[in-house]
Amino acid sequence: MREIGVNTWVWTSPLTDADVADLLRRVAAMGFDAVELPLENAGDLTAPVVADALAATGLRPYVVGAMAPGRDLVDPACVPATQDYLRACIDLAAAIGARSVCGPFYAATGRVWRMDAGERQAAYDAVRTHLAPVVAHAVDRGVRLGIEPLNRYETSLVNTVDQALTALGPLLGEGLGLALDTYHLNIEERSSADAVRAAGQHLVHVQVCGSDRGAPGGDQTDWPALLAALDEVGYGGPLVIESFTADNASIATAASIWRPLATTQDDLARDGLAFLRSLPAPVHQETP
Repeated sequence: MREIGVNTWVWTSPLTDADVADLLRRVAAMGFDAVELPLENAGDLTAPVVADALAATGLRPYVVGAMAPGRDLVDPACVPATQDYLRACIDLAAAIGARSVCGPFYAATGRVWRMDAGERQAAYDAVRTHLAPVVAHAVDRGVRLGIEPLNRYETSLVNTVDQALTALGPLLGEGLGLALDTYHLNIEERSSADAVRAAGQHLVHVQVCGSDRGAPGGDQTDWPALLAALDEVGYGGPLVIESFTADNASIATAASIWRPLATTQDDLARDGLAFLRSLPAPVHQETP
């Protein structure tokens, strides 16, 4: 079986100590194997509270970060605070037994600007320079970062797997790889399956949803081709549903969720889980 998870952004934002236990019980009761925990701000979640909730439910944790305005590894004025935030994400992951911390860790989501080839290269150089000490911290803590390409409406810096490989170059390895999201792949890549193949051994984490940002299944995504590519590269990690609620003003605006994507958010999660459970088992599976 493939490990199937869900991001708590399906229901709420930000996730805090106050609601993590109840929400994880809800996720586990639906039959998920794993949960993706967004740390939007350092201190929103504390390791003892999260660890207790995980122990009570048996869910495997994964941590994701959010590049809010002011978080940026290109703009020198934003770098120290951004590095501190990413270290906090890594420390939480290490403390609760999460293997990865994933997100678009290069510039604030929603910040777009035009670049010529030289300006783009300079931006990539800045990202590598400022990400390097964070990667070193991840290695020390036994956690791997996954950098996520986003679509053109959310960033102009890293939209495709090829751009991510170019931007990160020699940093890729034990502490750093790529996190891919089927929603962004559907917009930016000529072939989502070929993008997975290009990521290859650097693939850390996979988020899934329908092509409309709703539940996976019954949408335009070529799921058999995508799964075949994941099997080809030996991906043994989870498939995690990442979608969002339209009922939370801040998250709806950030993710451009202007209408409900399911009758209820529970329906979105359950329908997505049922579809993902119906998919063929992986041909290869890495040992967790």
